[in-house]
Formats: sequence, C-alpha cells, structure tokens
Amino acid sequence: MKIEVAPVQGHTDAAWRHFHHEIYGRNSHAVSGIENGKTDESLVYYTPFIRLERGDFRKHDLKDWLSHLNEGTRTVPQVIFRDMEELEPLVKGLVERGATRIDLNTGCPFPLQTARGRGAAFVGNVNQYSRIPALVEAFPDVSFSVKMRLGFENPAEWRGVIEILNSMKLDHVALHPRVAKQQYGGELHLDQFEEFLSESRIPVIFNGEIKLPEDAIGVMEQFPKAEGVMIARGILGRPSLAAEIQEGEEWSREKRLEKMMTFHDQLIDHYRAELCGDHQILSKIKPFWEYAEEEIGRKAWKAIAKAQNMAKYTTAVAMIGQ
Repeated sequence: MKIEVAPVQGHTDAAWRHFHHEIYGRNSHAVSGIENGKTDESLVYYTPFIRLERGDFRKHDLKDWLSHLNEGTRTVPQVIFRDMEELEPLVKGLVERGATRIDLNTGCPFPLQTARGRGAAFVGNVNQYSRIPALVEAFPDVSFSVKMRLGFENPAEWRGVIEILNSMKLDHVALHPRVAKQQYGGELHLDQFEEFLSESRIPVIFNGEIKLPEDAIGVMEQFPKAEGVMIARGILGRPSLAAEIQEGEEWSREKRLEKMMTFHDQLIDHYRAELCGDHQILSKIKPFWEYAEEEIGRKAWKAIAKAQNMAKYTTAVAMIGQ
C-alpha cells in the first residue's frame, strides 16, 4: 500500500521530514538496500500548505519547499487557494521553480482558511472547481493530486465534484471521510467513503485516524480498492508508524522509543546549529512531542510541556522510558 505523510503546520517542516526519512525511510528495515543518495519512493511527504499573501508567495513557504533538506526525499508541494485567481499563480510559480508534482488542498478544515473559501470550503464552490481541469491540462508534465474532505457541512457534498475529479488525469485523491465542521473529531462517514471509492475513476487514498499499524491494515481490509493511507497526527505521536506498516509488524515500545530519541536528537542538533537561544530552540523542538503523550508517558510529556529553558527541557526528556 502507498503511505503518504500529510503536513501539519508547525510540525512537519523540512528538517522534520529530512530526519524522519533518515531514521524511518531509506535507512529502515522496510527499505534496506536503497542506495544512499537515491530517493525512497516508499514514503511521500507533503509540505505544509503553500498560499498567496498579498498576491505573492509567502517567503517561509518557499523556503521550506526549496530547502536542501528535501533532497533524497519525495517531497510534494501542497497549495491552498480560494479560487482560480489564487491557484493559477501558485501552480505557475511552483512549476517555474522546478515542481513536477503538486497537491491541491481542498481538505483543510481550519476556520481561518475555510472562512475565506479555501480548503474544505472549496468543495462546495463547484463553479471554481470546474475550472481546475483546464489548469491541469495546461501543465501536462506536472503530476497533480487532490487532498479533500467529504464536504464542508454535508458529507454528501463530494457528489457535486466527483465528475469533475473523474475528468482529470490525477495521480490520486486523498479523502478524509469527515466534513470540515467536524475538524478532527466525531464519526468517520465510512459509508460515504465507500460510495466515493466506488464512483471514483481516480485512485483513492484513505486519510484519517491512522494511529496504529492495525488501523492501516483494517482500512485496507475494509476498502481493498483503496491505494493506501495518508497519516498525519498519528505519525507525529508515533514516528515509527509508517515503517511499522511497511514491515507489517508492530515494533516493541523499547525499539520505538530508541528510534524516536535518535530522531529527536538529530532534529534538536539541527535546530541548535540553525537557531539562537533557548526560546527559539524550544519553540521549534517542543512541538515534536505534542501528540506523543501516549507514546512517552504523561509524566515526561507534562514536564516537557512545562520546560522554560534548555536545562529543564533536557531533564524532562531524560524522563522518557523511565
């Protein structure tokens, strides 16, 4: 099955992707034998969404996607937009900068974006959605994919765009079977996912609530026509998740924590070299643990969250596994 790592703002930056790949990608058991310097095709990473601000690219978005740390990983730029007037310059600008694959985000549920018609709100904008195929055709050398939710309020909203999607040559559609109003809670509308899967002529990837290896296995057993799974918060809490799925075997907690600490140590060493002062370093490294309470234990997790300087942070991290 395909395994795709969805972006999470403030967490999965270029450094996170790079060192995650070093620990769990080409150097893992699942993909042993891949030569150094070659891209590991078994994991696909997406950048946090890229958007326009005052009519131009945000500098930190481009810096993340163009970072040398992406070399050797399969990293795809993801764009978010409210209409074609935003989408067209985003696509053109990325292609001019070397993009050969672009992901279209019509799934973000955050109110700051949906209130402006972006993300999951775009699914209901059929007039604008119907203009996407012409743009895709205008860039025949670019592989496009779509990330989406079932809708904004109604889980059947996808029906208004399914034929538009089917008319395009897309690599895949990654579908989260919730609506934007649910954010990341509430029931998964699996019946609607199944109907979408049966009507889609595009490969479909399941996105949502993949937290354990058995979750991915369960999804593929329930939906054998699905191409694979997309994971986000699950891999932040358990960085070994993709490797465990690839190997078809759950790792021991000892092995998971050992690899997780190696990942952490390489990441914090990078931030120490790039940043200045405790505050800057902590602001970048503390999100590493935000979703890992269950994995590392509540006592260490709380101590890390409370740490206000590097000395206290180091003491808190040392509590993991005790």
